[in-house]
Order: sequence, then C-alpha cells, then structure tokens
Amino acid sequence: MAGKLKITLIKSTIGAIPKHRATVASLGLKRPNNTVELPDNAAVRGMIKQVSHMVKVEEI
Repeated sequence: MAGKLKITLIKSTIGAIPKHRATVASLGLKRPNNTVELPDNAAVRGMIKQVSHMVKVEEI
C-alpha cells in the first residue's frame, strides 16, 4: 500500500445518508466528477470502502 490513489466522485450525495455525505466530504470531494489524489493508506481505503458505490478509484 504505497503510492497514491486518484478518487473521483461519480454519484451525487443528494440522496445519500448523512454518514456517507460526511465521508465524501472528508475525502475532499465536493461535487460529481471532482477528483482528488490521496495517499494509499488504511484510513483512506476504509473511507473508500464505505462509499464505494459513489466513487471511482484508480491507483497512480
């Protein structure tokens, strides 16, 4: 788990439960098609797993 992850929000958070909205916000994603690069670690992987139906992940 070394390197970075490119995370893109592909689905809006409008219908999501508040916990998932907070997780998406903590990843730094604000609107659909917004992309961030974050380090590949256990904390980020756990957040991605929680909202996996809303994001697309690529390894850099």
